[in-house]
Amino acid sequence: MVMPSSPNSDFSLKSIAVAAFGPSILFGFSQGAMLPVIAISAIDRGADVAVASLVVSMLGIGSLVTNIPSGMITTRFGERRSMVLAAGVSAVGLVLCLFQLGLVLFATGVFLVGAASSIFMLARQSYLTEAVPAHMRARALSTLGGVQRIGVFVGPFVTAGVIGIAGLDAAYTVALVAIVGAGFVAYLVPDLTQDPAPGAALPQKVTTIGMFREHWRTFVMLGTGILLLSAIRSTRQVVIPLWATHIGLDPAQSSIVYGIAGVVDAAIFYPAGYVMDRFGRKWIAVPCVLIMGASFVLMPLTHAAVSLTLVSVVMGFGNGIGSGIVNTLGSDASPAVGRPTFLGIWRELADGGSAIGPLILSLVTGLAGLAVGIVASGFVGFAAAAALARWIPKRTPTIPLATSSSPRA
Repeated sequence: MVMPSSPNSDFSLKSIAVAAFGPSILFGFSQGAMLPVIAISAIDRGADVAVASLVVSMLGIGSLVTNIPSGMITTRFGERRSMVLAAGVSAVGLVLCLFQLGLVLFATGVFLVGAASSIFMLARQSYLTEAVPAHMRARALSTLGGVQRIGVFVGPFVTAGVIGIAGLDAAYTVALVAIVGAGFVAYLVPDLTQDPAPGAALPQKVTTIGMFREHWRTFVMLGTGILLLSAIRSTRQVVIPLWATHIGLDPAQSSIVYGIAGVVDAAIFYPAGYVMDRFGRKWIAVPCVLIMGASFVLMPLTHAAVSLTLVSVVMGFGNGIGSGIVNTLGSDASPAVGRPTFLGIWRELADGGSAIGPLILSLVTGLAGLAVGIVASGFVGFAAAAALARWIPKRTPTIPLATSSSPRA
């Protein structure tokens, strides 16, 4: 990492707010609209509970297998075209979900939505990394994560009203309208790259293998912290409803607890980005996972709705202050040439951690019970804190903004 050149003090996030964050909040809203009904729709199409769970997992599988190709796509076509492509792929997936075409095509539709989310978010991150001056990068990427969460949070509430009027499959209509809107706004975003000047050197070829060879230390060292951070984050979404059921709360109470924690989570993204830009990434990354780890350890000590809500709020606060940290660290470490390829590998580490986290909880719970499984997951957070404290520079320097004519593969 290198020290920044003189930052552009006249830049304001407001100047790119619609172009930068409009597509993201609509994309998040689209996913939030469909998430609560995927399992129910699968059962409605003939799946049992186990198969329905597999169908839900297709969303994450689609993202996981598409991260590295997403980098190649974004490198080849640029950020704007990639976002429009992602919106189109997601729209096709939602059409497959909307109509009663059978369980296999429904699962295919869910997979396509997951794959599209990988392309969209990588292109969005790459766009902001180049469009925003380095001294405001964390605020921009924290806001990106925040608006995405707001969209996911609001989507189910709007969908609930529509389902009451038009039935379950109307959720996919709402999601489809939102994703078309996201694609339209992305289409209007200006390209950041320009055609090379006559006589300019041809851009060097960037490959995934070459990128990994060049930056393997970053992927192995700092990437371990990102993997562990993502693991505890994904487990956080599971432990609240599981423990709520364990202590005898009904589904309505469990939803309220989860919702309150979600509000806290979604409300504090910008201050966290400011702290990262002002004092360094470590000031947020390490407390984020320490707080989440401590809340996991405390959760088995709760035995009623109030105490569980308090611990869940602490957990939501820990996760909320880390909004954008994975993207920010990835953008800091990424090279100007081949950035989307680098970020594709980076996202693969994060998604791998998201898959591993619930698996750790499941394995330990099967061996020693839910309480021990939750505590063990908390120690994943402590391990993440140790890795991030070790490998994030003491004061993370921001990176000079890549020029608009950065070469592309």
